This record gives sequence, C-alpha cells and structure tokens, in this order.
Amino acid sequence: MTLFRALYAPAYFIAFVGAAAMLVSTGGSPVWLIALLALAIVTSLVAERVAPFEPVWNRSHGDARRDLAHALVNEGSILVLVLLLPVLASFVPWSSIWPASLPFWAELVLAIVLLDAGISLAHFASHRIPLLWRFHAVHHSVRRMYGFNGLLKHPVHQLIEISVGTLPWLLLGIPHDVAIVGSFAVAVQLQLQHSNVDMRVGPLALLWAVAPVHRHHHLASETDGDVNFGLFLTIWDVLLGTAQFRSSDHIGAGSLGIAGRSDYPAAYLAQLVEPFTTEMAMTDPASQRNAGGKR
Repeated sequence: MTLFRALYAPAYFIAFVGAAAMLVSTGGSPVWLIALLALAIVTSLVAERVAPFEPVWNRSHGDARRDLAHALVNEGSILVLVLLLPVLASFVPWSSIWPASLPFWAELVLAIVLLDAGISLAHFASHRIPLLWRFHAVHHSVRRMYGFNGLLKHPVHQLIEISVGTLPWLLLGIPHDVAIVGSFAVAVQLQLQHSNVDMRVGPLALLWAVAPVHRHHHLASETDGDVNFGLFLTIWDVLLGTAQFRSSDHIGAGSLGIAGRSDYPAAYLAQLVEPFTTEMAMTDPASQRNAGGKR
C-alpha cells in the first residue's frame, strides 16, 4: 500500500496523458478521448477506495448528480472551445509562430505550462475581484474533496479561466492536436488535484500541485485558504508569494467550504443562479474579507 500511495499520482498522470498523446499524435480519432476520460474518472474513484485520505469523503454527500451535471457541462464546454480554436485562430492577423519542429511531447509540455500560467492567474484574480469570486465560489462550496468534483465549476467561471488560459495558444498558433491533448491533461490534473487518494508524492509536492498541496486551498478560512492557486505547477504560487508546502494531513471532514456561507446552495441549478442573486451581487469585498467569507 505504501508503494501504491507513492506511485499513484505520477502513474495516473503519465498513463492517461501519455495514452491521449499517443492516440492523437498517431492520427487516432479524438473521440476516443471521451472514453479515456471516463476510464480516468473510474480509476480515480476506485483508487480513492483502495487508499482513501479521508474515508468520510468517499461517502455520498447528496452531491453525485450535481457533480455529474457540472462535469458534463464543463467538459462539454472545453470540447466546444477546442473545436472552435481553428476558427478563432483564423482571426489572428499573423502566421503561426508555434515551435512545431519540437517533438510532440515537448510541444505538449510547452502547451501545459502556458495554459497553466493563464489559468492560475485567472484563479488568483478570482479570489481578489468580487465579480469573479461570485462565480468561482461555486467551486469552493464543496464539503468533500474527491477527484470527480475537481470538474465542478460554474460555466461562466469555466469560460473565463479557459479563455485566459488558451489565449497564448491562440496567439502563438498552437497545432490542433497539441491543444486537444493539453485540454485533456487539464481534466486529468483536476482529478489528481482534488483526489481523495492518500498520495505521498514526496519532493514532487514542491513542484506539482496535486491533492496534498491543493487541500490547503479549499480550507474554509480567509487566511489559511488563500494559498496554492496553481493548477499544474506550484511555481506560480512561489512567484505570487502564496505557496504553502506544509503537510495537509490534518485537513479532513468539516474543514472545507466557504466560511460564513453554510447556507450556500448545494443543488446544481441553484448554484448556477446563486452568483446572480441580490445578496451576492451586493456583497462588499471588504466585508467578505473581514468575515472570512471568500474561502
């Protein structure tokens, strides 16, 4: 079991992202990535029962249907955006300057780093700008962490993050096949970042923003949760001064959510509407910070 905990995260990422890269780079139909993502989700759910970090988080909190709805809508929106990239690229008034002569794996690494920078900065801004926070709060309303609810986001916030993250791709003229695998890698990373597997990644936690690092970010605390915004890498938090590398072993049931908002809606449709309510729209950002209401 110790070996499983140590190898799970890197093996999961390499296996699924590697399989996606091999499939797409060899001319396989990207449609198969849907089945591959479904397999990744099932694998994550099984692993969480083999070696759970917090056993209580494996029990349904009445959130399974809601999380499924979020996943279908948000992953569907990513699919649509990727399909639209060639159309959007046609409006860029210069030829592609993407380093297409690199090996496919090197292009993929570059794509992930560029995407990660944009998404992480948008995430950071969403904890500073009240309008963005209203939509991002949906993601922080979760009361347990398990891989599947890494895909839980308000569609508006999803659109903002992905638009900012993929802007460098668009401006540089990323090849469509690299963009497809890069987008798939996001879904895989979100599974690992919110996983309930008791993974032990050792020094990798200083570089890689997986669950032991990201749990701090979901604490229902204005100060303790204001850390670790990176999606793939921790370097952005090091640069922003928001990196937290202490052990997260103490973070368990009852410690997650939005402080001061125990009444935050749990149903899917109610969560879609919540950012537009009068109460949320009139909330003063200073009072949110003073009350600890953002984490």
